[in-house]
Amino acid sequence: MEKQLALLLNELQGIGQSGKKYGHDVFDQERYDQLLVVTEKLLGLLTDWDETQIQHYLYTDDGYATPKVDVRGVVFVADKLLLVKEKSDDSWTLPGGWGDIGYSPFEVAAKEIYEEAGIMVTPLQLMAVKDKAKHNYPASLTYVYKFFVYCKAKNTAIKKGLETVDVGFFTQQECENLTLSLARTSKEDIKAAFSYHHQPKNTICD
Repeated sequence: MEKQLALLLNELQGIGQSGKKYGHDVFDQERYDQLLVVTEKLLGLLTDWDETQIQHYLYTDDGYATPKVDVRGVVFVADKLLLVKEKSDDSWTLPGGWGDIGYSPFEVAAKEIYEEAGIMVTPLQLMAVKDKAKHNYPASLTYVYKFFVYCKAKNTAIKKGLETVDVGFFTQQECENLTLSLARTSKEDIKAAFSYHHQPKNTICD
């Protein structure tokens, strides 16, 4: 699906969800309900999702529609970057995942790195915040902000986790030859990680 089309479907879902929460007039409520029904039909035509997936996307959340948060940990040892290989697509990515309620972004980064790579880290700095839709990632029907947290390794005895099939430290040149899980980590992210490691700077928000 083209990124622009995915963004439009995101907007329709967000308008319908927010309208149902804050619209008080009964006629407005009917219009927001109808907007979600139309969006449901479009999803059926434009995606390969089944009815359960569509219903989950449209109706699981409530209240004002906001982006989800993806947190990625950036860890270097001897100028090599920590990457994990995901079971879901057999591709490499910075360790991380969705933000968890009750955890700060730093705590999420440390938890995900331990779960996916088996090492303890100390989060040091929020390296970057990205609006996923405005960067070179595949089109997504979930609107996402990506947080990148620069961390220091407490140990280097890495091991795979429940969601990963391999773990390793890689030079920048070695990273160029890896198949990346592009929905999670782009070549731009890898380049930015090495750049920040070599010359730390203020948090980049874009």
